[in-house]
Amino acid sequence: MIPFPAPARRPARPRVPPGTRAELGALNAALCRAAAWRFGTPVLNVFTTLGRHRRLFRAWLRFAARLMPYGTLDRADAELVILRVAVGCGSDYEWYQHVRLARRAGLTDEQIERVGAGPDAPGWSTHQWALLRAADQLSTDRTLDEAVWARLRETYDERELIELCLLVGHYAMLAGTLNALGVRPEQPGG
Repeated sequence: MIPFPAPARRPARPRVPPGTRAELGALNAALCRAAAWRFGTPVLNVFTTLGRHRRLFRAWLRFAARLMPYGTLDRADAELVILRVAVGCGSDYEWYQHVRLARRAGLTDEQIERVGAGPDAPGWSTHQWALLRAADQLSTDRTLDEAVWARLRETYDERELIELCLLVGHYAMLAGTLNALGVRPEQPGG
């Protein structure tokens, strides 16, 4: 188990509980079951909670899927960024979901644990440093400084840079939503 390296910022109890099949509707309930099966869990609280807003849920799914799992960024890069956003936003839900995905993408437990220490912790490559710094800057300053931009530009083309910015923004938005609604992790520990 890799513990969440920051204080969780959600209330102790859900403010909006996961929806039942009747509350989700047949289509959203089916989408939630399929996603849970794919992730190897009986339920995904993020889906059964957001699925209560039927139309918005399906539109969000289409957008979110274009970033993850169907984005063009290297999976390990994307998971490193998502984990760092989870730490910065205090989202234990995102953390525990993405620890498993980060492992599948090739990140080691040592790298995952180091995410909490940030971009200046020893052991990151210059590319990983730039990814982690980008996650921090976009989450707090809503922009990137020239040093980070220049380093990312060495590796990424314009489309990938756009995707990286949207990935951080999306996961920061999702973290805030999960925290505010009080969505609890299904199984802490990744």
